[in-house]
Amino acid sequence: MANYDVLIIGGGPGGYVAAIRASQLGLKTAVIEREHLGGICLNWGCIPTKALLRSAEVFHYMDHAKDYGLSADKFSFDMAAIVKRSRGVSGKLNGGIGFLMKKNKIDVIWGEAVITKPGEVKVGKSTKKAMEPQHPTPKGVLGEGTYTAKHIIVATGARPRALPGIEPDGDLIWTYFDAMVPKAMPKSLVVMGSGAIGIEFASFYNTMGADVTVVELMPRIMPVEDAEISTVARKRLEKQGMKIITEAKITKVTKGNGSITATVETKDGKIQTLTADKLISAVGVQGNIEGLGLEKLGIKTDRGCVVIDGHAKTNVPGIYAIGDVAGPPMLAHKAEHEGVICVEAIAGKNPHAMDKAMIPGCTYCNPQVASVGLTEEKAKEAGYKVKVGRFNFVGNGKAIALGEPDGMVKTVFDAKTGQLLGAHMVGAEVTELIQGFVVAMNLETTEEDLMHSVFPHPTLSEMMHESVLDAYGRAIHS
Repeated sequence: MANYDVLIIGGGPGGYVAAIRASQLGLKTAVIEREHLGGICLNWGCIPTKALLRSAEVFHYMDHAKDYGLSADKFSFDMAAIVKRSRGVSGKLNGGIGFLMKKNKIDVIWGEAVITKPGEVKVGKSTKKAMEPQHPTPKGVLGEGTYTAKHIIVATGARPRALPGIEPDGDLIWTYFDAMVPKAMPKSLVVMGSGAIGIEFASFYNTMGADVTVVELMPRIMPVEDAEISTVARKRLEKQGMKIITEAKITKVTKGNGSITATVETKDGKIQTLTADKLISAVGVQGNIEGLGLEKLGIKTDRGCVVIDGHAKTNVPGIYAIGDVAGPPMLAHKAEHEGVICVEAIAGKNPHAMDKAMIPGCTYCNPQVASVGLTEEKAKEAGYKVKVGRFNFVGNGKAIALGEPDGMVKTVFDAKTGQLLGAHMVGAEVTELIQGFVVAMNLETTEEDLMHSVFPHPTLSEMMHESVLDAYGRAIHS
């Protein structure tokens, strides 16, 4: 039996970042992992999908070379090579996490954990197969056994949600795991769900030449985004050839010989069928709360996630939860920050509680979508009288020079105080721009502060300034 100050179950973004911060604070720390360090994000989510989307982006520019005065004849792609590059990027970073654990003197315990009682964890042999041979199971410092700790953090992440009767089979019905490593390029594809995961894969396969149809239950795609931003994104995606059906649900999927047929029912009761090579199920994720002993300990859960306070505490003293398993927004950067808050609270540093209104969201489709804070609709529902600013990409010199004139930056302010309540973007590189508004909101910046800030020219960031000016009737270039 080994004793620790902090034991973290799960080595994903939340878990390994929490471990590093705990070690920095002088706490004896270990991470228990059953599959691979870096979690879903690094191995099967954020990082490898961005590598795939980068390949699609380059392919898109090759296809539009003439628009830039260039010639790129007889170009094609090798799907196996695209996948190999994506997995290579992931593999390199996977090894880097192991290095960070060693550098920070954090023990890695390999196996599956069960919390037997507060302060005690039993680790058994992992029943989870490594999902990829090229990511060898690293040798944990420790293995099976019983471990004790003053503080136990659950950071077990989440997995794809499956709908009854439409369960993924790895062949005709895919999860995002399967969509990331296709053996061949499908000619046609149905994507069920238009959240970030669904739209990113729809964008990738559409760009690479597949006939893609997206089916979304809600009235618009990317339903958590601002309505105007969603509308602009839909127009761009449809202009690229993607088919989108909203206010509709897939009620049945029939498997054929190398194809699927999806029965789609629209809001008005009309029925249509879609036949395609593959179907991607992207209807959300659910927390990995099973098999950890949580129920026996009386730890509260809600809709498949652990209930926590702003410092990641559960209702049982000494047990915490961070990241996807602790509920939405299910984003790697939320998990990381939550992990830092959690261990700083454990160390008595009195950190600020997590403020979910300050967590940015990014979707890396083409066009990119990024946002932080309240949408215009949500701000009004919350009782704010708002001032809204908008600026279109077509008025920005850098956007024109890049050949990316389609997009919008939108800002939402409290008309009474000038507080920035939310910012929403769609267009080229907006996932890199959004952090400017995130910092502004964290600093409680007002419209006056933003108006007096000098933005470099020529840059896409100038549109952020113009959007603020527009909210107060002072836009220069529109």
